[in-house]
Amino acid sequence: MTQTVPTPAPAPAPAGKQMLSEQVYARLRDAIMRGDYAPGDALKPQDIARQQGVSLAVVREALVRVVGEGLADRLPNRGFAVPAFSDRRWQEIAEARRTIEPVVLRMSVERGDVDWEARVRAAHHRLARTPAYVPEEGEYYSSAWSKAHRDFHRTLLEGCGNPVLLETFDRLWTASELARRWSAHRNPGRDGAEEHRLLEEAVLARDADTAAEVLIRHLTRTAAVLTGGSAPSDR
Repeated sequence: MTQTVPTPAPAPAPAGKQMLSEQVYARLRDAIMRGDYAPGDALKPQDIARQQGVSLAVVREALVRVVGEGLADRLPNRGFAVPAFSDRRWQEIAEARRTIEPVVLRMSVERGDVDWEARVRAAHHRLARTPAYVPEEGEYYSSAWSKAHRDFHRTLLEGCGNPVLLETFDRLWTASELARRWSAHRNPGRDGAEEHRLLEEAVLARDADTAAEVLIRHLTRTAAVLTGGSAPSDR
């Protein structure tokens, strides 16, 4: 009787390679966020591999992750590049966020409990107390402020209780991170702290209509600044 020999499962990637890929990915992501690369700059795997002392395979794996987060583009027959500054690109991201996030925020206001209210207050307090810029991180938002900013916006929506909607927020947030940073240079006088205060105030007052309106204005301002349009007024 003939015995069937089972096909061996594919061997997992060596732990060392995975660790190197993670390190290269983190460095690339940080470099793009810091503005070390200008919009449209090429991300050449050969150069990155030489600079970081790793193989091309490790670099390509890291680049694919960066592309998946919307922080780089994979161009047909041209390799990888930082996203070019494009009105259409950022308007599409802003449109998606304006369509989805106010709806989720309304759900949070309706469903969120007292613990959620406490988390919103704590997240806003941390954001308000975190410096947006620090000398050692250059002219872009500090990493601590960027994290506090994301945590505040995500906490606002967590009261909805729907993990699928929160995953959608996570993807859109990452894709729009560069837009927020570039926007800061176009409108340095923007009072983001006041916009966040108004958001917290409306949410904790359980005023879903006002909270949604404030959030839409907040999201629209970033896109308007990037594309040279006029931001909506508060009145």
